Amino acid sequence: MRLHIHSPGRSGPRAWPSAPGDARFIALRADEPARDAASELAKVGLDDSTEAVFAHSYLAIPAALAVRESSVALVLVEPAFYDIARGHRDIESHISTIEHARLQLAAGDLWGYWTAIRPLMFGGPAQEVTWEEERAAAAEFARRTLPWGHGLRAEHLNAPRILVVTGGWNDEYEAIAGRLVDAGASHVVLPGHGHRAQDHPRFAEVASAFLDR
Repeated sequence: MRLHIHSPGRSGPRAWPSAPGDARFIALRADEPARDAASELAKVGLDDSTEAVFAHSYLAIPAALAVRESSVALVLVEPAFYDIARGHRDIESHISTIEHARLQLAAGDLWGYWTAIRPLMFGGPAQEVTWEEERAAAAEFARRTLPWGHGLRAEHLNAPRILVVTGGWNDEYEAIAGRLVDAGASHVVLPGHGHRAQDHPRFAEVASAFLDR
């Protein structure tokens, strides 16, 4: 059984378009602590029939925490494992920008937070003319759990049972993939779909080849 994790905002086949018709899906929230999400996944999503877990971005963290003491394989799309790549220039730059933005947020300045976050995460500057329509998105993103500080270490993972798929567009995710490869993971780049490499037409083929191996 292959379990696909998605967020409440993009469910089922919309999150994993290449998943087979009988695929199992489970929603995890991106605004709860990773260990809480991992406990939920282990409790309601994993059983003896689970062969592999598919996860994307931040939700790869609770997936990795939930299965790291098992033989379950992980297929991870651009996993946000910032903890394992600390010290890398691009990783540290990203973390510094986010932490500065969250100081603005802590002071009650959601607009100040968004002026740093929008160009970093969504492309293009924050503009006052579109602020009212983007305010809700800014508040939602501010509630998300940061993808570092979870004690995740590459050496704690069953790396030979991990396939990491990236899109080749962002040096941060390539750095994370590199650290996983150093630990024994497999890595495939599927360009052209940005952060959602699972939308690539070859994704199902690549994942199946790894798992069948």
